[in-house]
Order: sequence, then structure tokens, then C-alpha cells
Amino acid sequence: MSYSQRGKSWVTYPKANPEAKLRLFCFHYAGGGAVSFRSWWDDLPSKVEVCPIELPGRSFRLQETPFTQIEPLIEALAPVVLPNLTKPFAFFGHSLGALVSFELARVLRKEYNRSPLHLFVSGHRAPQLPDRHPPIHALPDSEFLEVLRRYNGTPEAILENAELMELLLPTLRADFSVVETYSYKPEAPLDCPITAFGGLEDWKANALDLEPWREQTNSAFSLEMFPGDHFFIHSAQTLVLERLSQLLHQIVETPSQELVQEMKPLY
Repeated sequence: MSYSQRGKSWVTYPKANPEAKLRLFCFHYAGGGAVSFRSWWDDLPSKVEVCPIELPGRSFRLQETPFTQIEPLIEALAPVVLPNLTKPFAFFGHSLGALVSFELARVLRKEYNRSPLHLFVSGHRAPQLPDRHPPIHALPDSEFLEVLRRYNGTPEAILENAELMELLLPTLRADFSVVETYSYKPEAPLDCPITAFGGLEDWKANALDLEPWREQTNSAFSLEMFPGDHFFIHSAQTLVLERLSQLLHQIVETPSQELVQEMKPLY
């Protein structure tokens, strides 16, 4: 697959859409990458440009050291995303990506006076809630892999491939470390609406974990539940994208000054 990269390779544009009214920046889960959203641009509204984020330590950034804590990750990510905010934008993040997109939205508000029109958070408990499960990023390999199996997001053939897992484990551990060392710091709620997506059989983030995302916005909140476990965004992808398309269509068709006028470049 051919990607054009902007923002020092953090932001990818798999299918550039100059006529788009809205950019949807997509933030992947632990062990994932921009390719996790590889089919989304064909199933979302034509007025939306899908822009997956590629964190260091995977795909064409495999030789780069992955982050292990969220503060330096957001500190590095914010200034390279900023030049891409020349159109109205929204964020979608799943699991690790939900946490990253949320903290990025807070930094963009605080340091650059920019805000997404909508924040879609998926498969991750509300950030103010403590994790109900023990950390796994420092477990011995065999125990770490057993927990990965429970997530049901990595094919067994890959888990049993020792050579491949030796390559993937450092990034997986780093990604889990970002989540598991996260410490929530109270701030004012965001002004943009938040929609939380969840899997009905997700042991990691159930409806009770997702509902308190409501506290993180001064605007509208909704909770959308889908069949499936933690990786319902793949197993129930058709349903997820149908609902996401409906919500994005409402955003781009809502008259607002931001959607009428192109946002000025910041660089």
C-alpha cells in the first residue's frame, strides 16, 4: 500500500481528498498502526478525509524507538499534527488510541487554541477511572503473550511465530506501557462532543467503564455499543463504520463557520 506522509511521517494520507470538508485523524491501538484503518476511507462519507496516525516503532517507522509514556508522546505528536489542521477535524481513537487522542485534544486546546469538532473514543475506559486489571507490559514473554491471547486481536499464527514476535514484542510492550503508566490529571472538560464506542463482550472496557467519558465534555455525549470483544472495530466493522458514517455525515452537514471557511495554515 502506498502512503503519502506528512508531519515527519506521523500523519498518513492513504487516499488524499482535497475536496473534503473534514479530516478524521485515526489513532491506532497497542501493536497496531495506520494500516489498522486501511479500508475505512472507502466506507466513510466522501466529504471526510481519513488520516491515520503512525506512531514510531511499526511499519515504515519500525526502526524508530517507540514511546513508553504518554507525556513525551503527546509532546512530540502535537506540533507535527498541528500543520495538518488546516481544515475542520475530528479524532477517532481505539484503546491506546482513545487515550492518545483525548490527551492530544487537551494539549491542542491548552497550547494552540484548537479543538476537534468531535472526539470518538473506542474500547478504552474513561481516563479518570483507575485500571481494574494489573499491568502486563513488564511480564515475562510467556505471560505477556497469554494476556495478548485474551485480547483476541493477534492471530495465533503470529503469536506462535517466535521470530516474528521477537520483532514485535518491544513495540507491543512499549504501547502497553504508555497506557499502564498513564496518570490522569484533572482539567476542564472538552467543549467538543464525545461519542464512546464499545464492544458488548469487551472484558477490558465495558459500558460502565465507557459511560463516565460523559464527564470529559461540556457538550453532547453518546455511548454506542456493538457486538464483539475488544476488537469489535474489526469483527463488527460494517456496523461500526455505518454508525460512524452517520455521525460524520451529521457533522459535515451541520452549518458552522468552521465548515464554511477553510481554516488558516499555522505554519
